[in-house]
Amino acid sequence: MNALIHGILLGGEYALIACGLSLTFGVMRLVNIAHGDLAVCGAYLALFGSVTLGVPATYVLPLVLPVAFLLGWVLHVTLFERALRAGPLAPVLVTFGLSVVIQNVLTAGVTANPRTLDGGALSLASVDGVSLLRITAFVVAVGVLGGLQLVLSRTAFGRRVRATADDVETARLVGIRVRPLFAAVAGLAVATAALAGVFLGLMGTVDPYAGGLTLIFAFEAVVIGGLGSLWGTLAGGIAIGLTQQLAALWSAGLSVLAVHLLFFAVLTIRPRGLLA
Repeated sequence: MNALIHGILLGGEYALIACGLSLTFGVMRLVNIAHGDLAVCGAYLALFGSVTLGVPATYVLPLVLPVAFLLGWVLHVTLFERALRAGPLAPVLVTFGLSVVIQNVLTAGVTANPRTLDGGALSLASVDGVSLLRITAFVVAVGVLGGLQLVLSRTAFGRRVRATADDVETARLVGIRVRPLFAAVAGLAVATAALAGVFLGLMGTVDPYAGGLTLIFAFEAVVIGGLGSLWGTLAGGIAIGLTQQLAALWSAGLSVLAVHLLFFAVLTIRPRGLLA
């Protein structure tokens, strides 16, 4: 039972990391190799704000998230948009280069030493032996994914996003301004990645090279859940978390391998994912 509870909570964390990746691929068909590194940037932004202001990292989230949204907007206008026009392979190469740049800039600026974020009283509290911080991360993940799904389903902005995702050229013909729409989606993706990175730093350690493993789990959550499905991303994250925790009961060394085997099994049996 303990493994099941922790697996579900861990799955929420993976889903929060994968949320932005699912959004950018579902709307723009952009595979962002730097997504995990952008999440790590969010953790370091929160660390900088926490140390500067002398408050727990959770208190600086209202400052980190707008900065992350603006960063995503700028990245789309300067890099992603041009890469998407250049062909299907260009975005992969451009975001891979962005990943390398972020890792080297962080290493030069803050060293490669692992860091952890100060969560204040939240990081010390627990409910029946379960960390309140992990429960909070799961609730935030469900809230973010549910909120985005509601926005996409019920608002005019969401209708424009879904129309553009279906057919970019037709969307332009009916008057939708695709460029700022894609930039806003990229901003939302980077903001959710930064939010996930903050929780990653609160519940463990981060370093400039932590984005690679983070990206792998996020990508697997998106594929297992179904490309372009936000609720599928949550289901994929929970499936990964449960697999990792239950496999660890048998052997801790097999927990990561079990996740990759689940990924290949879903690709073989149901390549469109659980909730495509």
